[in-house]
Amino acid sequence: MAKRFRSFDPHQVYLMPPSLDEWLPEDHLARFVAELVDEVLDLGPILASYTEKRGFPPYDPRLMVRLLIYGYTTGVRSSRAIERKCVDDVAFRYLAAGAGPDYRSISRFRARHLDALAGVFTQSLHLAQKLGMVKMGRVALDGTKLEANASKHKAMSYARLVGREERIEAQIADLEAAASALLADAETIDAAEDEKFGANGKDTDLPGELDRREKRLARLQAARAQIEAEAAAKARRHAEDKEARRQDRTGTDDPEAVAAAGAQAAAKARPKDKAQANFTDPQSRIMKNGDGAYIQAYNAQAVVDDAHQIITAADITTNPSDALNYTDMLDQSAANTGIHPKQALVDAGYCSEANLQAAAARNDEHGTDTFMATGRLAHDEQVPAAPRGRIPADATPRERMARKLRTKPGRAAYARRKATVEPVFGQIMTCQDGRELLLRGEEGACGEWRLLAACHNLRKIFRHAGTAGLATARA
Repeated sequence: MAKRFRSFDPHQVYLMPPSLDEWLPEDHLARFVAELVDEVLDLGPILASYTEKRGFPPYDPRLMVRLLIYGYTTGVRSSRAIERKCVDDVAFRYLAAGAGPDYRSISRFRARHLDALAGVFTQSLHLAQKLGMVKMGRVALDGTKLEANASKHKAMSYARLVGREERIEAQIADLEAAASALLADAETIDAAEDEKFGANGKDTDLPGELDRREKRLARLQAARAQIEAEAAAKARRHAEDKEARRQDRTGTDDPEAVAAAGAQAAAKARPKDKAQANFTDPQSRIMKNGDGAYIQAYNAQAVVDDAHQIITAADITTNPSDALNYTDMLDQSAANTGIHPKQALVDAGYCSEANLQAAAARNDEHGTDTFMATGRLAHDEQVPAAPRGRIPADATPRERMARKLRTKPGRAAYARRKATVEPVFGQIMTCQDGRELLLRGEEGACGEWRLLAACHNLRKIFRHAGTAGLATARA
């Protein structure tokens, strides 16, 4: 006998209109996102920007926010990919209620409302606090390098830039001389203009090659000005800090002398020959990532609470070093949550004399006990036990911190750092495809990083409390 199969008719029509609501499980992430956007998130800043009554009606902001949050949570971040998913994927079709916004609309909405979308981060943090997922007993601070939307091969060093600028200026002078020579011949001027500018062109139009050279020169000059401004600003900060420390040692207070020292250093500053600027994303920098490779990147910073790996602070910096972010990131975390943590765990990248002093002051003022690594250990190297006896009176802040980390409580506390913050970065890189930023410029990179951090928090909330947690938050 022939085997019987279950009924299968690809041409069967629906007797009743299908409902997308029936195609998703009750505990699906898309349902959580839909309820979150419709019932919990404050979309006031976005809605307030739509004041023009004329013109074709735009897409409902709730629809767009649904798609972006779900996309950034599941690793579908490209506007073109979201457009395709609204056709191919049931969850995206459910969130869009069958609508299919094109990628231009999605991209423009994200760019227009980036600040409001980045503000979802603080809303996600407050939601986690309401659900008891943020304890602020122990937090970990760390940074990771995110690839910018620019190739490192589009960067040019200062020395090479100056030489290229001089060559292009010479080429422009040659082209202008050639153009003048052609126009000088009165008998052939009409024919020459027609040949160069076209039959309908104007004599004020630049020849194509000259136009391209001048645009190239303008980009080189802008890059050179950026590098020189950064060098001057760095020299100014260093000189002002040096003069302020000198005045502290001598017991004097002369703000005008500090400013004068900074101005004098800025005027004399000259960029290093290897200082670089990128033509695609000038605010990004060449940085060394964890694998030892040099990439065009931004330095993404995050403070993570130990209880449920909720991100309490997120920011972007263009400085490859983490050391400048210790105080700012912990202050941002406290401002976002309203609570200073009892313990802060930071790795050796933040260790500096200034940060060790700031850690001691933070402990006295806010009760935050910082465990800061003073050096990196080799693979499988164990932290030696702390020596017995009193701490020497002449011990430096670095020596005191190193001794503190070698105690049994210090080793136990610092061991939680890697287990707190490293999984968060791993989940953002893999689950959310957050290794490379899509938006350019420091402002765009910061907004996108905070949106990624918000979606990480929302994923944690969904895993912990589901849609029932949203009902608790509304109550």
